[in-house]
Amino acid sequence: MDLVAKTPIPSNAVMADPTIGLALGAGGARGFAHIPVLEVFDELGIKPALIAGSSMGAILGAGYAAGMSGRDIRDYTLELADNRGLVLNRFWGLRPASIRALGGFRLGQFNLPRLLRAFLPPAIPEDFAKLKLPLTVIATDYYGQCEMVRTEGDLYEALSASAAIPALFAPVTIDGRLMIDGGIFNPVPYDHLVGKVDIMVAIDVIGAPEGDGSLMPNRIDSLFGASQLMMQSHIALKMKICQPDIYIRPEVNSYKVLDFFKARQILEICDRLKEPLKRDLAARIEDFVRR
Repeated sequence: MDLVAKTPIPSNAVMADPTIGLALGAGGARGFAHIPVLEVFDELGIKPALIAGSSMGAILGAGYAAGMSGRDIRDYTLELADNRGLVLNRFWGLRPASIRALGGFRLGQFNLPRLLRAFLPPAIPEDFAKLKLPLTVIATDYYGQCEMVRTEGDLYEALSASAAIPALFAPVTIDGRLMIDGGIFNPVPYDHLVGKVDIMVAIDVIGAPEGDGSLMPNRIDSLFGASQLMMQSHIALKMKICQPDIYIRPEVNSYKVLDFFKARQILEICDRLKEPLKRDLAARIEDFVRR
């Protein structure tokens, strides 16, 4: 089975090969755990038929759908995460007018669309139409009390809405509606793969509060911890209704939403998932082809 897992799927077996969908969940910096999964797809020679993402999952999914390899995304991530000076230079390199457009420096006031344009790789296009793979981006309609689904139009607008974490970023207005983080309503959007692909792969990087029960969390940790618990409750209910074929929950509980400078540590932990995932995914593809 190890040999099968390391053998790329033949490109001439289009009719026999199953379609595979990938759901990348919300989780802030914990979303770097998605990168090894993308590398597994590359190493097996597989291209997802559809990618669905919430928040950080939508951002990384956009990079992959734009044609970046998992390794490209890793290299770009580490170039920033390992160089605080580069990050500060990029941030402060914005013109004064652009700094004002960011919304100032008060918590929850940053203008996320401007911030994403300053830090995301140039390979990510402005419009969904220029992506090389289909991408579904999930955000939450704050007043509509429902999810917003975007598959076309302004990509940066959709990504900004999907990643607008409450209390950290200002809501994003789309079509006159206020949008916030997609993870609030759909933290791991594998339900958007149902009926569209043969094999569903979902990655859950929500995390959960970690401790021995004696440490009193501060206000910020309490806020994010409560959000994690609510999202985990949502996932538990959804799993009773429909489960993906492969569901991965990396061990990222010890990392916080804003631990972006700890990308290398997160990647090192999650690299351990690659070989088991290769074997599982290759075996499921083989089973499908043999039907």
